[in-house]
Amino acid sequence: MRTSVIGSAAYSTKLGTVIFPVNFFSCISRRQQEAELKLIEEETARRVEEAIRKKVEESLNSEEIKMEIQRQLEEGRKRLLDEVESQLEKEKEAALTEARRKEEQARKEKEELEKMLEENRRKVEEAQRREAEEQQRREEERYRELERIQREKEEAMRRKKQQEEEERVNQMKLLGKNKSRPKLSFAFGSK
Repeated sequence: MRTSVIGSAAYSTKLGTVIFPVNFFSCISRRQQEAELKLIEEETARRVEEAIRKKVEESLNSEEIKMEIQRQLEEGRKRLLDEVESQLEKEKEAALTEARRKEEQARKEKEELEKMLEENRRKVEEAQRREAEEQQRREEERYRELERIQREKEEAMRRKKQQEEEERVNQMKLLGKNKSRPKLSFAFGSK
């Protein structure tokens, strides 16, 4: 049983009548409404979530969705394989380019080394040729010197022999041998 007093409200209970101010009930009522709204929102969200889950589950179990998922998976795999293949091709091309560059560099270094070796060989040959020419010139000079000494010795021996011959001839003349001394004739003649 409810008795109304201006600005207040009275409620009868087994223990008696309780009087509450009017704004007290409006506070309780507002809180109760908010709590009820919150419960309704939570229940609605739960039901919507459950409905979505069921719908998704049903959709996932349908053949059409399974085929679409399979198609997308295959496209993804193909796209990934194409990307990997493209990347591998790029890396292979880069490796080939690097190998060609290194090969060209090695060839150039080899050519430079061969040029250096050829230049060194040419210099060594030139030095050996000059040394051989110098050695030949020294030997020819030594040979000419030996010939000169030999001629001088031969000339000295010839002069000595000639001198000895002249001395022998002179000696023979003096001694009158070989009838090389003129005969002196002493004649007494009467004329």
